[in-house]
Amino acid sequence: MTDQEKTQDALNKALWDSANSSRSQLNAGDYMTYVLPMLFLKYLSDKSKSTHEAYKQRFAGDEKRIEEKMKLDRFYLPPKSSFDHIYAILEQDNLGEEINKALHRIEDHNKEKLEGVFSVDFNSEANLGKLSERNKMLRNLVQDFAKIDLTTVKDDIIGNAYMYLIEKFGAAAGKKAGEFFTVRNVAHLVAKLAEPKAGARICDPCCGSGGLLLLAGEEVEKQGSKNYALYGQESTGATYQLARMNMFLHGKDSARLEWGDTLNNPLLVENDHLMKFDTIVANPPFSLKKWGAEHAEADQYQRFWRGVPPKDKGDFAFITHMVETAKPKTGRIAVIVPHGVLFRGGAEGKIREQLLKENLIDAVIGLPAGLFQTTGIPVAILVLDRSREPGGENESTKDVFFIEASKEFKAAKAQSILTDENLEKIYATYKARESVEKFAKKVTLQEIEENDFNLNITRYVDTFEEEAPVDIQATLQELAALEPELQALEAQMDVYLRELGIK
Repeated sequence: MTDQEKTQDALNKALWDSANSSRSQLNAGDYMTYVLPMLFLKYLSDKSKSTHEAYKQRFAGDEKRIEEKMKLDRFYLPPKSSFDHIYAILEQDNLGEEINKALHRIEDHNKEKLEGVFSVDFNSEANLGKLSERNKMLRNLVQDFAKIDLTTVKDDIIGNAYMYLIEKFGAAAGKKAGEFFTVRNVAHLVAKLAEPKAGARICDPCCGSGGLLLLAGEEVEKQGSKNYALYGQESTGATYQLARMNMFLHGKDSARLEWGDTLNNPLLVENDHLMKFDTIVANPPFSLKKWGAEHAEADQYQRFWRGVPPKDKGDFAFITHMVETAKPKTGRIAVIVPHGVLFRGGAEGKIREQLLKENLIDAVIGLPAGLFQTTGIPVAILVLDRSREPGGENESTKDVFFIEASKEFKAAKAQSILTDENLEKIYATYKARESVEKFAKKVTLQEIEENDFNLNITRYVDTFEEEAPVDIQATLQELAALEPELQALEAQMDVYLRELGIK
């Protein structure tokens, strides 16, 4: 293990121990919305301290010059807004109120980057309880974080630790977890399948806390380039703010994130048109009810010309939005969907048929059940590729590649785990695009049409395995060997029943 990995592991453990030990009556999902802003404040404060110390040496302790210089930095902490200030007033009865004031000062002095980012109320009786309970929890949290020094820790390690905390809270939050993050290795697979390139505009229209976007960006950086731009929209306010903090901690201050309902009020627009993206990655809410079907026909961007999805299943609404915002002839999409998307009929069947006739669906990858806290059902990843359109680089590719990876997981107590080995096998198979017995198959559009445009994976990838023939003689021998043991147990049971007066 490298020194950086050791530092990462140590920080992850220290932060989780500190965060979890302070938890009181709040559930994991709600408590996270207080812990992560507190970690963000600690990060800003410790980095500000480091910067101040560096300027102190550089400018020979000239505080006026130091202050002027710090106001020009990436961010600025005004007086009475640091973590150390909060620690100094820890015993005040109005602690929650004072924390709110400190955070508002930071926002006021950093409007361009941080306005509204601390949206949580640290003085909320409804969420944190009566004054004594509230102060106890806040004091414990501040005292625990005070033990952690982030002044010398690199930003990427702090950013990774932030994501680690989100995933740990997600594991404890159960079904609520799906609102803010996607299991890391599943997200990693989606990012790889999307194959973003240098210079790409990368978008997640349901970005949660931003992890999938960051992983897609990492795929570009693995190619030796930092030339890409991140865009996202999120409908839940608290989760949107987590994403903003996440971007800032990872040094992606220029990421454009919007808060709002992507289907009913898309905000990633330019010149009164929907923005177009090179790469789109997403894990939308599964089969969202009341997604806004009643407004679809009047959509000002005319996204639903292929048909309006059912009002109680928004899956194809999100898919349609993504296709319409991917760049014509070049854009790529990788999206997680429930299996119903592959075979349901009605309006969904017609939209699916149209996408197939447009030659946009590149691959269907079935994943194991139990990968998410939110649901035990198996899910799939759809890869859609607009370069398969007429005039696109891959217009000659007319097949759909199916991968049946439902057995690619490591069993664990709480949920199934997609390991690095599973991930690499799936991705390598996708890249090779060659049929593999009982695992992957390239299927022509004609064959899919003969199946009424049904994309159910097991229609095309035969996974049937004959059971080994029963050895009757060996089975009889095993039963004979067990007979003495069975007789002994029956005799012992008879004794117990007599002692109890039952026989």
